Amino acid sequence: MKKLMKKNLSTAAIALLLLCVADLPGRSEVQYAGIAPNPAAAVRTIIDKRPVLHADGIKFGAYDPHGDFGAQANVATEALFLPWEDVDLETLRVADAYAQARGRNLLITVEPWSWDVDWRLTSAELRAKVLRGDYDVNMRAIAQMISELKSPVIVRWGQEMEDKSGRFSWSGWSPQDYITAYKRMMDIVRQEAPGTELMWSPKGEPGLQAYYPGDDYVDLVGLSVFGLQRYDELAYNGHRTFSEALKQGYDLVAGYGKPIWVAELGYGGGDAYMKPWIETVALKQSAFPNLQEVVYFNDRDVHAWPFDLGRPDWRVVESLANR
Repeated sequence: MKKLMKKNLSTAAIALLLLCVADLPGRSEVQYAGIAPNPAAAVRTIIDKRPVLHADGIKFGAYDPHGDFGAQANVATEALFLPWEDVDLETLRVADAYAQARGRNLLITVEPWSWDVDWRLTSAELRAKVLRGDYDVNMRAIAQMISELKSPVIVRWGQEMEDKSGRFSWSGWSPQDYITAYKRMMDIVRQEAPGTELMWSPKGEPGLQAYYPGDDYVDLVGLSVFGLQRYDELAYNGHRTFSEALKQGYDLVAGYGKPIWVAELGYGGGDAYMKPWIETVALKQSAFPNLQEVVYFNDRDVHAWPFDLGRPDWRVVESLANR
């Protein structure tokens, strides 16, 4: 069985820890509608596109490996992404110290695989090993480390389980298999790190309800919401606002009565496209009464998007010279 390995990473590389697999909105190229590019609509002069935070708005957090939000006082949550096979868990202490010094919670997304593609199992192999208990030791080691951290912690395990794109090895399992695996892992977290909050985090696609593990295993619900101007033009034949992009997933989970987060958020495009996102993602809206926090994914996507759009750069301080 593959064990947790310790890799030598620089303090700077791990202070905010670990690149993740970011969200890819779920529309197939078969559904392509498409409008011709409009260069005028894509003009961008905004250099810093961080969201506007409102005094009476919802909370804001960030996955921030570049430290662009390091000095910002009104950031509630520091988000991390953690594979459970090939990482030095001692580095979580660095992230904990960083968050504690800034008065932030930690949102730790545990991805049940290795980031080394040569280590990855097939979906069926991973499912069998998780359900058999082979990875209990990995999750227990993570939970034991969490129990020693000083910051409040939220654990998000096996996100976007209903996604059908093939991006994640754990996505697309039968709902019962996923629920069994999720409960098994979260039981370990509860045993080893009492008081840790549990986040169930679907992508926001139809069919997610079948994967709901029950109220006893969900403290928070996390969704993924990304907006890319050219993708919207090709897949939706228009531009979506944040509210439009959020609505489907929100409506599907609102009935559970749980606090809802956007656990991964990003947007990119011209000024006219981005300004409404910048101004509204942290605004309290009557249409989304259970929405409590949005967490910005402040890095470049690690996967190419459909329609040959490459890897979007969600970073808030993306340089115009680098585009």
